[in-house]
Amino acid sequence: MDGGVSSEIQRGKGELFTDPDPDRARKFFRQKSRLMKDKTMPLSKAVEAFVHDGDYLALGGFGGNRAPIAACHEILRQGRKRMGLAGHTTTHEFQILSAGEVFDRVDVSYIVGLEARGLSPCARRYMQSGRVKVTEWSNYAISARLKAAAMGIPFVPTRTLLGTDTFEQSACIIMECPYTGKKLSLQPALYPDVAVIHVHEADVFGNCRIRGILKSDNDLACAAKRVIITCERLITNEEIRQSPSETTIPYFLVDAVCEVPFGNYPGNMVYEYFSDEEHLKEWLKVEADPETFTEFLQKNIYGCKDHHDYINKNGGMDKMLKLRAMEHLLYKEAAR
Repeated sequence: MDGGVSSEIQRGKGELFTDPDPDRARKFFRQKSRLMKDKTMPLSKAVEAFVHDGDYLALGGFGGNRAPIAACHEILRQGRKRMGLAGHTTTHEFQILSAGEVFDRVDVSYIVGLEARGLSPCARRYMQSGRVKVTEWSNYAISARLKAAAMGIPFVPTRTLLGTDTFEQSACIIMECPYTGKKLSLQPALYPDVAVIHVHEADVFGNCRIRGILKSDNDLACAAKRVIITCERLITNEEIRQSPSETTIPYFLVDAVCEVPFGNYPGNMVYEYFSDEEHLKEWLKVEADPETFTEFLQKNIYGCKDHHDYINKNGGMDKMLKLRAMEHLLYKEAAR
């Protein structure tokens, strides 16, 4: 090797949308308040305060599970545009943000598809419009990027993407390992401007509990400059302290706590409620016709004052209780 740059073997041609420099990120984190204060506020206030045009946005959850759907609707209602987005295991939330044309650049790992339900016609039209910059990654590569940011280092060495076409479209760099001479792909740190994470329980300070799959949400909370938490329910700090090991996200990473019951509806919230498959099917159906879809969005997002209003227009509490019963039944069956 001849210095640091001589061991670079190859780099992807994708654009890097965020700055991986940990010291510039740390400069921001140093001035962030660590006060243990009440951070509860309405979701509309949190989006107004912490989600801005042009920001880079990342969302918690995994696929249709624990996605911050209520927050995505609010972002559309407030008309955010020109945002960057981490398309990390995104499904219905990507469908919603595409409908509002909220973003114009995306780090792609899993988008457009709603898993076994099919592809989103709206998301596909937007991605094929030529108005969105795209850099490709794998789901693991974006997880590694968030891990690097959470660790306060500019990249983490991995072996993911090696030998793939995805590498060509990424902003990843292949280097030679200084110890073994083997090829390693360096995943650059990803510091989102803002993250929204939907959790099961939180206290007013922002200590959060997540049940079921975590994905990278603990790393995301560390990596993002601003963190909005939406929760199924608020619990007391005393309850948090009774079982501290259950705290997945600590309060000092969090900027806003918004209690939004059924905040992942129509998605699946493990141990809380099952997904509304009929409503998701309706989404996919109406997306096929742009005029019908515009009417659908007006009814279900732009014409709703909040998430409760949206739920009331789609079955209300009767529907929620049915979905809760379905989830609990599946849980009992899985435990046998």
